[in-house]
Formats: sequence, C-alpha cells, structure tokens
Amino acid sequence: MATSRNSSDFNNDSTTRGKGTVIVKPIVYGNTARAFPKKREEDGHTHNWTVYVRPYENEDMSLYVRKVQFKLHESYTNPLRTVANPPYEIQESGWGEFEVVIKIFFQDVSDRPITFHHHLKLFQSETNIVVGKRSIVYESYDEMIFQDPSPMMQPLLRTNRQLHLGHYKHPTNFKQREEDHINKLEEALRQIASEIHECKNSILKKQQDMKQYKTAIDQHEKNQSEMLYDMDGI
Repeated sequence: MATSRNSSDFNNDSTTRGKGTVIVKPIVYGNTARAFPKKREEDGHTHNWTVYVRPYENEDMSLYVRKVQFKLHESYTNPLRTVANPPYEIQESGWGEFEVVIKIFFQDVSDRPITFHHHLKLFQSETNIVVGKRSIVYESYDEMIFQDPSPMMQPLLRTNRQLHLGHYKHPTNFKQREEDHINKLEEALRQIASEIHECKNSILKKQQDMKQYKTAIDQHEKNQSEMLYDMDGI
C-alpha cells in the first residue's frame, strides 16, 4: 500500500514496529510563476506558470510511477491533464491562484494512487521564494510511503537510476526550512514551559496567601471567642 507522509492513511506504528517492508520515496511538488511585463490583452492573463512533481533525490520516478494527473481550475480547457513521462509538469498561463489536485499513479495498478493538494501561487508572499524580479517558486516536501509493496513494485522502488547528470538541487532549501521549523518549535516549547512555570508559581503564591488568610481568620475568630468568654466572666 502506498500513502503519503501527511496522509491520514499513513500508519506510523507499522514503520516503528518493523513489520514487513517499508520503502520511502521523498518528493517535491509545487509551482513556479513568472509575471508578464504587462497584462495580456486578449485574455487578461498576467503570469506564465508551471506546476510539477519532482523527486527529492536525483532518481527516475518513471520506474515506479505510471502517470501523474493534474486537475486544474475548471475554467481551463481540458482541466484534467495527464503526464506519462518525466518531467511531470504542466505549463500554462493565467491571472488567478487556485488549488491544483495532483494524483500519482503507480506501475502496479493494484496500488491506489496518492493525492496531493497544491495551492498554485502567482504572487509574492512570505512562503514564496523570489527568483529574479518577476519570478517566484512555491513548493512543498512530502514522502510517499510504500508499506509491504508488491513483488512487482519492490525491485522498481529499490532501483536507483539517475534522472539528471551532474548536480541536482531544488530552489527551496528544505533542510534549512526543517531546521528553522524545529528551532521555532523548540522556542515555542521553551516559552510554554516558562509560562507554565510562572502559572505554577502564581498558583502556589495564591495558595500560600489563602493559607495565610485562613490562619488570620481562624486567629481572629479565636480572639473573638476568647473576648466573649472573658466578657461573660465579668
């Protein structure tokens, strides 16, 4: 069975228990976009863009991937596009952002496809990488998890045939992004721990104050009782 790391179908226990065979294939999916110098008059389009699925490592995914489907916005002619060979990408133009549904099919037809959802970005934001004056890159990292792959798929998944000769890299530094994310989480955990410590101290202080108030009240009631007793004895 094939699932993605972020899929609700992924059962992390099966990998940690070591039962059966588990093969992980990391991928990158996303889009690039380049703005026109000015809006195109005939259709109002403002950008050329490319949406894609690529291997994270330098490997030929066609060994185990049969095809990739890209479902575009319904306003496009033939919105369901299929790519049978690498590069797995669609080039188009447009003026608006929308969600692209990416579905990866495998050579073993008994394996159900994996679906990813990508929000096609055209305009600069904090999550984009700006390349040049008018170009951006917006991409994500994920992992395809093959749990107990079929005898047909196992050798295909274990074959490492390079897709490109020479240096292979992505515009996004995913390792740095992961480190930054971990640092932010650790900082958030430290902040939470500090706030919990302050809350505990505040609760302890209030408990001590309540204990002192109770002692003072008890002493006051005792003094009142003794005063009344002394008055009765006069």
